[in-house]
Amino acid sequence: MTVSRTALVGAGLVALYTGAIAAADGITKLVAGSYAAPQLFALSSGLVILLSLGAARKSGEGLRVRSRGAMALRSVLTVLAAIGFFQAFRLLPFADVFLFIALVPLFAAALSGPALGEPVRPAVWAALTVGVVGLLCLMPAGRMTFDIGHLWALFAALTGTGSMVAARYIARVERVPLAQVFWPNLAVMICMGVALPFVWQPMPLADLGWVAAYALFLFAARWLSVEALRLLPAYVATPLMNLQFVWMVAIGWFGFGELPGAATLLGVTLVVGSSMWLVADEALLPARRTAQA
Repeated sequence: MTVSRTALVGAGLVALYTGAIAAADGITKLVAGSYAAPQLFALSSGLVILLSLGAARKSGEGLRVRSRGAMALRSVLTVLAAIGFFQAFRLLPFADVFLFIALVPLFAAALSGPALGEPVRPAVWAALTVGVVGLLCLMPAGRMTFDIGHLWALFAALTGTGSMVAARYIARVERVPLAQVFWPNLAVMICMGVALPFVWQPMPLADLGWVAAYALFLFAARWLSVEALRLLPAYVATPLMNLQFVWMVAIGWFGFGELPGAATLLGVTLVVGSSMWLVADEALLPARRTAQA
C-alpha cells in the first residue's frame, strides 16, 4: 500500500468514526440525566468487551499486547475521559462540549512531538488553526460562561487526547486493534463496577436498548479510531474527527429544514477545507521527502 493510499484509507475510516461517535454522544446526552455514570459505563463497557471477544474469536486476532505500559496508560486515560465527558454532557449543552472537543487536534499536535517523535510542520499548524476557526463559526452566537461543566469538558478533552496519542504509539509498534478496544473498556468496567452497587437504578427495557445501541456504536467508533490512528498521525486524524460537526449541520438542514446561516456555511467550508488540506499534506509528504533527497 502506498503512503498516499494509506492516508486516504485512514481518512475514510475517520469519516465512518465520526458517524458512530456522534450517535454514541447523542445517546449519552439522552440518558445521562437519568442514571449515574457508573451504571451507564459499566453496562456499556461489558457489552463492548463481549463484542471484542466475539470479534477476536471470529478473526483469530489475539488480545495480548507487547506494549503493556502504554496500554495501561491508555486504559487509565480512557477511564478518566469517559468520566469527564459524561459529566460534561450532563451539565452542558451539546455545543459547549463540542467546543472543547474542537481543541483536541491542537492538544494532539502539541503532544505528538514529545510523545511520538512526530514534529508538527508549520503547514499543519496553519491547517489546524483554520479548522478551529471554522469550528468556532459553527458555534451558536453569544458569549459562553465558564463553570464546573466546562472544567469537566476541558479535563475530558485533555485525557481523551492522551488516550488517542497512546493508541497511536501502540499502533506503530503492533497491530492489535481489538486489544486496544478490549483493555480500556475492561478498565472502565472494573472501575465503574466498584461503584455500581451504590448507584444502581432499575432500567426499563427501552433504556436497556439505548445502552445496547450505545455500546454497539462505541465499539465501532473505537475500533475505527484505532485503525485510523495506525494509518494517520494523531494531529491529522483528530481534525478529521471534527467532521461530525458538519454532519450535524447537514442533518439539521436536510432532515429538519434548518437552513444554515452565513457563519455556519463559512465554518463548514473551513472545517472541510482544513481537513482536506491535512490529508493532502500527509499523502504528499513522501513525494516531498524524495524530491528533497
